[in-house]
Amino acid sequence: MISTFAAWLALLLFAGTMIYAGIKDVATMTISNRLVGFLLVTFAVLAPLAGVDFSTIWLSILVASAVLACTFTFFAFGWIGGGDAKLLPVAVLWLGANLALHFAVYASVLGAVLTLSLLQFRKVPMPVVLQKRAWSSRLHAPQSGIPYGAAMAPAALLVLPESHWFSVLL
Repeated sequence: MISTFAAWLALLLFAGTMIYAGIKDVATMTISNRLVGFLLVTFAVLAPLAGVDFSTIWLSILVASAVLACTFTFFAFGWIGGGDAKLLPVAVLWLGANLALHFAVYASVLGAVLTLSLLQFRKVPMPVVLQKRAWSSRLHAPQSGIPYGAAMAPAALLVLPESHWFSVLL
């Protein structure tokens, strides 16, 4: 009974937090350390309670650590922001090692679509209805980055049904 509750709670918290991260990244171009820390702590608490076996947890930690090394290299080169560099590996931790590549491919494709869309949006004059909105001005500014959290959130939701969280429920 506790494992089923923990698995459902984990699914809801992870999905909700990823959606929040994506929206927050679009609105502010930041993904807070608190959000990433919340995901880390809730994973550490809920994974064992949900009955996720320790080999799955350790393999997820190992792969997420490798992803963290890669994303911080990308951050060092200025290719992604610091929040993105932390959110991607924590999402891999939650989704599991077996879905890391699937998640990365979805996030890359969605990130490319987002990037191309923003580049096109930045070429046209800002619509009047959006001119007084700080978030839209930030997105429209050519020197602004790309809020990749907005691509990672739907990518995570696409692969979440294949994760170990659902296998615990079956």
